[in-house]
Amino acid sequence: MPTLAVVNFNIVCATLGGFITIFGLVSYLFKEKFYLSEALISLVAGLIFSPHATNLLRPMQYALGNEETLDTITLYFTRLVLGVQLVLAGVQLPSKYLKKEWKSLALLLGPGMVVMWLVTSLLVFAFVPHLPFLHALAVGACVTPTDPVLSNSIVKGKFADKNIPKELQKIIVAESGANDGLGYPFLFLPLYLIQHVGYGGLGSDNSAAKAMGDFFGETIGYTIILSVVYGWTVGWIAKELLHWAEERKYVDRESFLVFAITLALFIVGTVGMIGSDDVLACFIAGNSFTWDDWFRLETMDDSFQPTIDMLLNVSVFIWFGAVCPWYDFVHSEVIPIYRLIFLGILVLLLRRPPIIFAMHQKIHQIEEKRQAIYVGFFGPIGVSAVFYLYVTLDFLRKIQVDGEIRPDAQHLMEVTNVVVWFLCICSIVIHGLSIPLGKLGVYLPRTISNALSHSSEDPDSPAPFHISENAAEAESEIEGVLRRRPGTNNNSNRRVFRIGHPVIRPSESSASQGPKTPAPFALSNAPTAAPTSAGTSRRPSVSGERREPESHEMTSSEERGGQGKVAVSKAT
Repeated sequence: MPTLAVVNFNIVCATLGGFITIFGLVSYLFKEKFYLSEALISLVAGLIFSPHATNLLRPMQYALGNEETLDTITLYFTRLVLGVQLVLAGVQLPSKYLKKEWKSLALLLGPGMVVMWLVTSLLVFAFVPHLPFLHALAVGACVTPTDPVLSNSIVKGKFADKNIPKELQKIIVAESGANDGLGYPFLFLPLYLIQHVGYGGLGSDNSAAKAMGDFFGETIGYTIILSVVYGWTVGWIAKELLHWAEERKYVDRESFLVFAITLALFIVGTVGMIGSDDVLACFIAGNSFTWDDWFRLETMDDSFQPTIDMLLNVSVFIWFGAVCPWYDFVHSEVIPIYRLIFLGILVLLLRRPPIIFAMHQKIHQIEEKRQAIYVGFFGPIGVSAVFYLYVTLDFLRKIQVDGEIRPDAQHLMEVTNVVVWFLCICSIVIHGLSIPLGKLGVYLPRTISNALSHSSEDPDSPAPFHISENAAEAESEIEGVLRRRPGTNNNSNRRVFRIGHPVIRPSESSASQGPKTPAPFALSNAPTAAPTSAGTSRRPSVSGERREPESHEMTSSEERGGQGKVAVSKAT
């Protein structure tokens, strides 16, 4: 007997598949006509499907009611998305790009990231009550890297192709890919200090030297340097193996196209097992994999990788809309909502634009001041911020005293969870609406002005003359004439279309012999038809060439031997 199986798996499949299917029907309209990012649309859909609305997606049930398990699921999901995105980001850069553009990247990843980190930390310190500056440094580090997932929506599509130079697109992709993995030093410097010397060193050794040793040994050495070496080695070996297999025709087209994505999965898994920086390793591997530009050129016109990219983007932002702590934004005890709003606005305005504008003359890809403003403003906070948020929460849970999380670590967890999520939502919404609102601000006054100018015109003024209307009418009649059987005289039903005055005027000798009908002058592709002698059936001539005034030509059509032939004679 059939029974309903309304279980979570079926609901998730139906909800996710149904949304992506419906969104796919209008995706071009939303993304290329309205310039709305798929991240914003998916986030709103996730909120609608979440327990805060329709309750179709129930993240806490998937985690069996355990909040720590839910955080782990979100952390692994962001790792997967970032790993695939960063390998694809590295692959789409030109040959030896990191080597050629190291000066511009050094400015963006050095002074740029340091200033972004300090400015955000100062704003968090100013707006969050009772928060030590060391704790604010940890919160600011989470949102320092720009997001490669949201950056893709800015540097791809019709708007980017029309308004953003290619070199500027490449430097944005390279920066957003590299600074994701380089966020670890900015995050773990304050975290190690909090662990070892924070709260009087309770539960630890109260040693700043130990904290700095962990920072340089584990973070700089084991996490950053090891991930760079590992990612470069794996990417280069993968490139050589694929070359070898392709030369011998061992690999089919499907496996060739999916190679970069499977490489990302391999690096995420192996680097995750050794506890190093899998995000940075994926980006470096993508660069070394296409160091000779071979794979990028081979897959330039392929749509498989962008398809996987789109599916991951939509899925992760739907998940964000479902797991985001929307309730805590309004009812949080660590920071009131009005402070959160001002913090979000100031972070977007001061975190990145000032330093990019100050350095833009030394970055040759940024040629104009308005480009500097654009690059400075569009430094989105997204998947990478959520990734570092849950890395922070996982680290702080290990700072315990007598089996309980230390009070200062517990307070920092609450602050980080609310502030980072709110800044992430602000960035998705503001950056997702900036381009359509900017377009509306340009076109709306122009449209209103045109409407007012048309309404003020004199209603008695003659309507404009359109040649295309008569041309279309003549063309339809000509087609009807051509379809008739040969030998039928239909001259009586034909119409002559004359546009303007005749250009070729009759000579005096011809005028003395009697009036003649001048041949009409053909404009552009407008067809002309003129009868010849009585009883002679002729085909109309369609001409798109201007006749010279000196040449007097007449075109006639005669039927000979049952077949229509066209003879051209000069009138003298």
